[in-house]
Amino acid sequence: MEPSIQEPLMRKTSFSYRTFPESVGKRLSKEYLRSLNNKKLYLAVFAVVLGNFNFGFALVYPSPVIPALEAHPNPSLRLDQHTASWFGSVFTLGAAAGGLSAMVLNDRLGRKLSIMFSALPSAVGYALMAAAQDFGMLLLGRLLTGYAGGVTSASIPVYISEISHPGVRGMLGACPQLMAVLGSLVLYALGKYLCWRWLAVAGEVPVLAMIILLCFMPNSPRFLLSKGKDDEALGSLCWLRGRDTDYNQEYEQIKDSVRKQSQRVSCAEIKHPFIYKPIMITVGMRFLQQLSGVTCVLVYLQSIFKKTSVILKPEYDAALVGLVRLLSVGIA
Repeated sequence: MEPSIQEPLMRKTSFSYRTFPESVGKRLSKEYLRSLNNKKLYLAVFAVVLGNFNFGFALVYPSPVIPALEAHPNPSLRLDQHTASWFGSVFTLGAAAGGLSAMVLNDRLGRKLSIMFSALPSAVGYALMAAAQDFGMLLLGRLLTGYAGGVTSASIPVYISEISHPGVRGMLGACPQLMAVLGSLVLYALGKYLCWRWLAVAGEVPVLAMIILLCFMPNSPRFLLSKGKDDEALGSLCWLRGRDTDYNQEYEQIKDSVRKQSQRVSCAEIKHPFIYKPIMITVGMRFLQQLSGVTCVLVYLQSIFKKTSVILKPEYDAALVGLVRLLSVGIA
C-alpha cells in the first residue's frame, strides 16, 4: 500500500476503533469522575461477575468429584480412567460452543440478556449432575455447565467495559478473573465437606443469585445506542452514574463513539496491522496459555495430589493452590 493511502487509513482506523477517541475523551474531566456515584455501578458488576464465579466453580468441579466417583459402589456411576477423562474435559467442548454462540447472542439479545440466558443451561446442568443416575447424566451436566461458562466468559467482560467509566474501568475489568478464581477456591474448600451431589446443588446458588439480581440491572448504554434506543440508553446511564451527576457529556461521547464504530469494516482495514496485529497477539497468548496445561492441572488437581507423597491431604493441597491463584490475580 502506498504511503499516501496508508496514512489516511491508519488515522481513520486508529480513531474509529478507539473506545474513547482523544478528541472527545478529554471531556470526561477528573472533577466529573470524582462526582460520580458508583454504588449502583458496583452492584451491576457484582451481579454479572457471579457468572464468572460460577464458571470457576464449574470448571474445577471434577477435582473432588472424580476421586469420589472412582470408588462409587454403583457401576453406572463409577468412573474409570477413560470415563474420568471425558468427565473432566467435556466442559471445554461446551465452553467452546458457548463462546462461539455468544458472538451472535451479544448482538441479538444484548450483553445483559446473553448473561441471563446462560443461567438456564447452567441450572439444568447442575440439576442433572446432582440427580445423576448414570454416566450419561454426568456428562450432559458437564457439557451444559461448560456451555454456560463459555457464554458468560465472552459476554461479561464486554458488559462491564461498556457500563464502566474510565475512572474505574481497569479495576472492574479485573473482577471477572478474580471471581472465577474465587469460585474455584470455594469449590476446592467445599469439596472437603460436601459430597459430590451437594456440590452440584451448591453450584445452583450463584446462578440463581445472578439471575435475580440481573432482573434489576440496566442494559449496556452502548448496546442500546447501537440499536437506536436513545432514550433507554440515557436512562441506563442515568441509573449507573446517578441522577445528580452531569452524565450528558459522557452520553454524547458514547453516542459519538458508537456512530463512528458502526461503519462497516472493509477488507483493506482488516489487512492493516492496526487491526490484525492486536488480534493475532491476544489469540496467540491465550492459545499458548492453554498449551501450558494449567486447565488440566486445575480440573484434576485433587487426583494429582492423591498420587503424590505430600504431607497434607489432597483436599487441603487443592485449597492451597486455589488460594495462591486468588492472591496472584489480586496482585495482577
